[in-house]
Amino acid sequence: MNIHLYLFLKLKGSMRVRDLNKVELVKQKAMELLVRIGFEGFTMNKLAKECEISVATLYIYYKDKDDLILQIAKEEAERMSNVMLEDFDPEVSFEVGLKQQWKNRAKCMLENKITSQFLEQLRTSTYQEEVYGTIVSNFKITLGKFMHNAIKKGEINDMQLEVYWSVAFAPLYNLVRFHFDGSSIGGRPFVLTDKVLWDTFELVLKALKK
Repeated sequence: MNIHLYLFLKLKGSMRVRDLNKVELVKQKAMELLVRIGFEGFTMNKLAKECEISVATLYIYYKDKDDLILQIAKEEAERMSNVMLEDFDPEVSFEVGLKQQWKNRAKCMLENKITSQFLEQLRTSTYQEEVYGTIVSNFKITLGKFMHNAIKKGEINDMQLEVYWSVAFAPLYNLVRFHFDGSSIGGRPFVLTDKVLWDTFELVLKALKK
């Protein structure tokens, strides 16, 4: 290979790595800033300052603030939903499937604190419908199939999806929220342990199973 061509390709490759690193930096700093100050206070200028880059650099990757938030939200929602479906089979028994879901969700949220807080914040924003209406469709289909199989097999009663989710998963999300805050009701210090997690799961299982 011509030495000049070799050097050009090597330089191009290293530039590509740096670009990818910069995109990841922007994504992480954007989520941290959004969690800290909210969607209304977030601006491209503030993000550029957090990343220690020029605002012009941000516009290489994103059209505007909304485009940046939506791209990051869709990428992270898809990544998190894929993690939550790892080793999950909608055809297994209700107890086995629900336990796998708790295991996946707890691990996913605890290992991705900023992303979890960012996506939770997203649920009460104007971006919710566009993000969750498309990206997590496979996730919803898989979990819907699991729920309907459990009803068909007579393992749980038929109920509204909102009721099912509130009983099946809201306790887990509250425990994780308390853990992130470091305190629970009344400011009591709180750390989520395996014992607390699985003791709560057993209560949820009893509430749902026939």
